[in-house]
Amino acid sequence: MKSIRTKTTFLMVSILVIAMTVATTLGEIAIQNIGNSDSEQMLQLQCEAGEKKLDSYFISVEQSVEIVSAYVESDLETMPDRSLEEHLEHVKGIFTRLTEKTSGVLTYYYRIDPAVSDTAKGFWFVDSEKDGFQEHEVTDISLYDTDNTSQLVWFTVPKVTGSSIWLPPYITENLNVRVISYNTPIYRNNEFIGVIGIEIDYATLAQQVDSIRLYQSGYAFLTDEENNIIYHPHMDVTTMEPKPKGPGTLSSSGVVRYKVRGVEMQARCMPLNNGMILNVTVPVSEIHAGWHGWVRQIFIVSLALLGVFIIITLQFTERITKPLHQLTMMAEEVNAGNYELQMDCKGNDEVAVLTRAFNQLIAHLKTYITDLNNLAYSDALTSVHNKGAFNLYLHKLQNELTEELESSDKFAIVVFDCNGLKTINDQEGHDKGDLYLRSSCALICDVFRHSPVFRIGGDEFVTILQRSDYEHREELLVEFDVRCAETREKNHYRWDQLDVARGMAVYSSEKDISVSDVVRRADDLMYINKRTRKRCAASGTIATQMYNKRY
Repeated sequence: MKSIRTKTTFLMVSILVIAMTVATTLGEIAIQNIGNSDSEQMLQLQCEAGEKKLDSYFISVEQSVEIVSAYVESDLETMPDRSLEEHLEHVKGIFTRLTEKTSGVLTYYYRIDPAVSDTAKGFWFVDSEKDGFQEHEVTDISLYDTDNTSQLVWFTVPKVTGSSIWLPPYITENLNVRVISYNTPIYRNNEFIGVIGIEIDYATLAQQVDSIRLYQSGYAFLTDEENNIIYHPHMDVTTMEPKPKGPGTLSSSGVVRYKVRGVEMQARCMPLNNGMILNVTVPVSEIHAGWHGWVRQIFIVSLALLGVFIIITLQFTERITKPLHQLTMMAEEVNAGNYELQMDCKGNDEVAVLTRAFNQLIAHLKTYITDLNNLAYSDALTSVHNKGAFNLYLHKLQNELTEELESSDKFAIVVFDCNGLKTINDQEGHDKGDLYLRSSCALICDVFRHSPVFRIGGDEFVTILQRSDYEHREELLVEFDVRCAETREKNHYRWDQLDVARGMAVYSSEKDISVSDVVRRADDLMYINKRTRKRCAASGTIATQMYNKRY
């Protein structure tokens, strides 16, 4: 007959096995739920950030067209008996000033219906070379049926529908360039006069979408309301007929699961202001990779802990009851999401060792979750903040401006662009291009050491100057130029010779409606600085003082 100790030990071991199994299972379920929830939240945040970025851009285009439209209709209503040609000249000036503040514009136009006038045709300005808008010969609208929406869509669709509209990608005649456009019809006393519109280069749209990245191989693409793909970074949909279909329409949660070449993908879909749908997608395997690893580790650790517990139970049946209860309670807390737990582990016996191991497991899990969050906002190449972190910082700064905090009134934004990166990549290899980017980033961080630095594109960086760096911004900018020049004089290899264009804009409550306006001005100044450098290099002169205008 078995002894009471044997029976008690067997009972306790059985209970222990059941308790550890339940705790481990609950822990695995909790980690899986946390991993899935965090990954979906990251996907949603990235999609929302991309949606806000694209919508902000589209809205800026719409506002430019609507402002001109309002001015035009007002001018037409109050226009005396002067000619339409005089009216068009007035509109040109307004349109030109607005488009200069709207990035990515390829063309803008104001076309008069031939039924209104056979002499005043309107105007069309084009910036095909990216060196400024030039007036272009207009298309002869009288050669087309303006009631047929399959012809001259930028004119006929607004005329027939009678409302402002975004048009899907099409080939603009004369230039043979794929564009998207926003157009609005113009009326005077309910009489159709013509159309005002802006065309955006399809390549600009592609750049905006390509900047949205997630995990290692996640990307974004665009579909229309009928689920036709209109832009995809991995396929040239412009040459494909019929257009390929997206993974699915918007569901109630906005999340779609689908397969591409046998790879399961998860996408987050959000509608854009212009009728398109933004899709941000990432392989499911990358989403699950983190918590799968932790589940395996927890399973191995659980088996090890179970073995230790069995040995301890056989030797110290009575002493293990209380610690086992405490460990069970901790497991339930962790399962509930409480990682701020530490269990006392006095002594050096098996129970204390087990307790310390459990504490370490919780600490590692907490560290992993923290590292995962940090990884989402860190640039893998340079280790500085990435574009997602930049958008969050701008949002925080905008909130401070909205709340009229005194500390937010004094800041400046500096935009940097690493010249010659493509040449280094093509001639020396991408590893040397990476060295060039790291060296440029290191110099920016060293000069502006008290300011956050962000990598917002392949060769673009941004820093936001506040407090001491803001007070010494002019000296720091000069120091940066000097140190760049020193690398070009001292170093032999091209990837060690830093040539970085920069533009700095200081926030002004009189000029800037939002923080985005400061970023835009800094970006414009950077391109001016970049062109100045190119002109100096082309003329064979050495620029002793780079273009340093502020506004």
